[in-house]
Amino acid sequence: MDQFFAAIAVLDDPSLRGKPVLVGGGGPRGVLSTASYEARQYGCRSAMPTAVALRLCPHAVLVKVPGARIRELSGKLFDILETVSPRVQPLSCDEAFIDATGSQRLLGPPEQIARSIKQQVRDELRLTASIGVAPNKFLAKLASDLEKPDGLTIVPRNTQDDPDAVARFLAPLPVGRMWGVGPSTEARLAGQKLRTFGDLQRCSIDQLRRATGGREHAEHLHRLCRGLDDRPVHGPREAKSVGHEQTFREDLNDPAHVRAVMLGQSEDVARRLRRKGHRARGVTVKIRFGDFQTITRSAVLDAPTDLTAELYRAATALFDKWADRQFRPVRLIGVSASPLTDAADEQPTLFPDPQREKQRQIEQALDTIKDRFGNRAAHRGQLPDKTQHRTYDPRNGYG
Repeated sequence: MDQFFAAIAVLDDPSLRGKPVLVGGGGPRGVLSTASYEARQYGCRSAMPTAVALRLCPHAVLVKVPGARIRELSGKLFDILETVSPRVQPLSCDEAFIDATGSQRLLGPPEQIARSIKQQVRDELRLTASIGVAPNKFLAKLASDLEKPDGLTIVPRNTQDDPDAVARFLAPLPVGRMWGVGPSTEARLAGQKLRTFGDLQRCSIDQLRRATGGREHAEHLHRLCRGLDDRPVHGPREAKSVGHEQTFREDLNDPAHVRAVMLGQSEDVARRLRRKGHRARGVTVKIRFGDFQTITRSAVLDAPTDLTAELYRAATALFDKWADRQFRPVRLIGVSASPLTDAADEQPTLFPDPQREKQRQIEQALDTIKDRFGNRAAHRGQLPDKTQHRTYDPRNGYG
């Protein structure tokens, strides 16, 4: 993610947009966790003492971002990534490797998958991400940093016709971009006139050993300067819940509008449950108001489910029980499912409910359509407004 903590601060307080923003602790021992791109122009960076950063940029705005808010948006980010592939390896709360090898038949070529992730992050989080697409982890990580912010870098693959494509791509890059090369190693290599990946590519391991003082480090540089990395992506994360929530630009003051959004969220949650082979034993509704006060309401289901109608029915029952008594304009609404069970572990019923089986067939047909043509290819019809006798479609508004 691009300047993740600072971007969250700007998202929650638009008056900060365009200003140098520092996120971190104040006081004599305070340290920065993030500096916005505007602040970085003055030399501010993460892990720098706050006092030093404020001397470099006296007009910067120092803020703190609540941990709960970071966890919320981080969770949403990883939910997006896990719709692409179950093999997601987190590096931090805002960065991960994704092995999309097995997803291409379903989701298209790598560049298309990357653009889809960027668009979902923009639409659902209102933030930007930079992505590197490459044959291995080292190259993907390096590529993700080359065109920030909002970047997309595709590293070429070596082929039989062009076996040196990766080495040629890397050659002009400074050695400081390589894992394991800090300022001291970079300075030592520069003393040997080794300033770029290309310079290292022209060296033997023995030459690199003499330059670095150690064979293990020399072998590390020898591999990475050629883009060689055979480490697998470790995943998946253990799923404890599946959820979807949405923050609105303006508070929603119509319960029918909120229910319509909840229908789309229930569809998304149910689809992800089916994709992961899970079923939910409970539903939770999260409601946040304009003053950022947040409440949750939960219910246990009669039986584990992965069906949209059953999740939506339970979620709206919770919402209506609250809304009928004390409705207030809603800033955020979310639907989540937990705890989860594995569908394969459930005992088959002796007399299946025909209506439920019919619903499952419909859901599977919708999944097939969306997998092939995209999420917008099909959705449920209009939702009746129980108080005003209008209908609300989550994509087209009132009818």
